[in-house]
Amino acid sequence: MAEKRPTPVKPLTIYFYHTRLTRESYEEWKDYKFPGHILYGLPLLEKYGIRSVMHKYKAFPSRLKLMFYATKEILCCKEPYEVLYGTSFRGLELIILLRALGLYRKPIVIWHHTALKTSSRKIRERISRFFYKGIDHMFLFSKKLIKDSLATGKAPEEKLQLIHWGPDLAFYDHLLQTMPDRKPEGFISTGKENRDVDTMLQAFCATDQQLDLYIAPTNGSVNYQQIIESFCLPDSVRVHYTDGVIPYLLAQKVARKSCVVICCMDFPYTVGLTTLVEAFALGIPVICSRNPNFEMDIDKEEIGITVAYDDVEGWINAIHRIADHPEEAQKMGANARKLAEKRFNLEIFSREIAESLLEISKMSPKKRTDRKSTRLNSSHLSRTRMP
Repeated sequence: MAEKRPTPVKPLTIYFYHTRLTRESYEEWKDYKFPGHILYGLPLLEKYGIRSVMHKYKAFPSRLKLMFYATKEILCCKEPYEVLYGTSFRGLELIILLRALGLYRKPIVIWHHTALKTSSRKIRERISRFFYKGIDHMFLFSKKLIKDSLATGKAPEEKLQLIHWGPDLAFYDHLLQTMPDRKPEGFISTGKENRDVDTMLQAFCATDQQLDLYIAPTNGSVNYQQIIESFCLPDSVRVHYTDGVIPYLLAQKVARKSCVVICCMDFPYTVGLTTLVEAFALGIPVICSRNPNFEMDIDKEEIGITVAYDDVEGWINAIHRIADHPEEAQKMGANARKLAEKRFNLEIFSREIAESLLEISKMSPKKRTDRKSTRLNSSHLSRTRMP
């Protein structure tokens, strides 16, 4: 009897919506100049039979202008596609409302970066509940975010999915190959979103440890430069102001350090996650604010040290522990790399995303509404990086 061949996966075309430049970043990724996880799985979706129509991103200071622009681009798109996949709903608000009204027929799958919330204002809460009816599926970064979202009653459990978001290991491995002479030394802090610069600088000013801080002068309503200039910094603390999206250059800086510092403000989402997973890929230990929204437990996994929010003394103790116990710090870094290889990386979460997109695309509207969680068996698919 002839061997039965596996049924080929039907090709799927998605509209890929991102809140930053996409085509340019994708081309840089091919040359190992841009980490693929910041493109939320886009680079590896093609090997699962998923083709992407890339949204033409433009920056707008006004969210309203961004929303109208995105709506126009999506509704006027001449290329056929079956599913709208967005890395955020920022700019997609009108499209989602049209979907809730039944006027936009494509399934919408988005990343939701925070837990869903309940508003104390009745009108706003009603609008919000209707809004979420326009989203067919949501990816979240942790089980806690899902649990908190379910408590609002705005979305059923089958609409919410944990994705094990992690670093593009191939990107960082290639980067390390170009730096054979590196000798990691000192602490480094990168990132720009909701960073607690005040607590971090208080702690480092109380030690003699070297810190390189790479940060934008401002982010949102936070003026980092004003906070930094209020300090009389020692020579051991060096501040470098950055501009724009420069992940490759910052990754080179991080790779030359022995510890990554992630000191954040208390916000109900995974603040600092991008910086954290970069440290995983590079095998570097971290000192990190104790964020309960992370899926991984930094202390339990022995990949670094967590400190309570606003705890200057806790930060001082953690800095001394890393500096005074280099062998323990190196072991933490090795554990971090193993965690990335096993559970959190671009290959894993791209597969999880692809399975969901393919599943949703095959469902009728009725099945999509009350489906149960089933996943495709994609073990036969290639795991190699695209050329």
